[in-house]
This record gives sequence, C-alpha cells and structure tokens, in this order.
Amino acid sequence: MAGHDALRERLETKLEQLTRRVRKIEGDLRRRPNIDSEERAMELANDDVLEELDVSTRDELHDIQEALGRIEAGTYGICTRCGEAVSERRLEALPYTATCVG
Repeated sequence: MAGHDALRERLETKLEQLTRRVRKIEGDLRRRPNIDSEERAMELANDDVLEELDVSTRDELHDIQEALGRIEAGTYGICTRCGEAVSERRLEALPYTATCVG
C-alpha cells in the first residue's frame, strides 16, 4: 500500500476537483430559467451538455472512490477481471483503472 501513496494523493486531489465540478454543474442546472425565449432555447441546449458532463463526472467520481477503496483493501493494482497485476504504466496513466490492458 505504501507504494501507491503518490497515486492515492492524485486520486484524492482529483476526487476533490470533481466534487467541486459536480456542485457547480448542479448549481448551473438549478438556476432560474431566462424569460426571453431565444435565451431560454440556448439555456436548454446548454443544460443538455451540462447533464451529460454531470453524468460523466459522477461516473469518474465513482471510479475514483472504488480505486481508493481498493487501495484501502490492499487490492489496488490487481485486475478485477483476471486477477493479474495491472502495469504501473497503466496505473500512472489512469490511476482509477480496475483492469489490466488484456
């Protein structure tokens, strides 16, 4: 577990950033609608983009929380599909990955 301290820190930092992003997105989606119909149409289109961003951000948050859980459990770096080691290069590139390349 000590070997993954730097990756844990990266994951925790990313978790904080994404949590702030979700809060901002939620605030943007809850804003009062504009009365002007042209502006309202643009806001609706923007809301679609925000909702997609919200979903992808929440998915990434979940993946990070799962990775932090694997670190705590001592199973971080072990592929959840085949049980083999996940390469350090893969973990460096995508620290919340649960699977090896294979």
